[in-house]
Amino acid sequence: MALPDDLLDVLRSPALCFLTTLMPDGSPQITETWVDTDGENVVVNTVLTHQKVRNVERDPRVAAAIADPTSPARYWAVRGRVVSSTTDGADKHVDELAHKYLGRPYPWFGGREQQRVVLVISVDKLHTPRG
Repeated sequence: MALPDDLLDVLRSPALCFLTTLMPDGSPQITETWVDTDGENVVVNTVLTHQKVRNVERDPRVAAAIADPTSPARYWAVRGRVVSSTTDGADKHVDELAHKYLGRPYPWFGGREQQRVVLVISVDKLHTPRG
């Protein structure tokens, strides 16, 4: 599914993103995360050992709510699946995200020994509530 230009603009901004993955028992697990796009997909950078990574390795289906930082009541509800994950370039990518969200290099909150991973999410369904 092609992402609309207004969503692409928000994904390129310091938008709030709440990513939901599925636990082994099928219950939802949600985390706030930084978000990005490659122009076609939603892209998230996380730590290889985090629960959401284990969840998408088992079941790639995800949902996300992405809020416009200039108007948080304006958001997009995304349903899709993780179509790729890689550690290649993940450190560079999280540093780019840190510049977008923090205005400075990534401070390695959990320590430099953490291995970063980039998750690429293909969007299957997209909903934009109108208010």
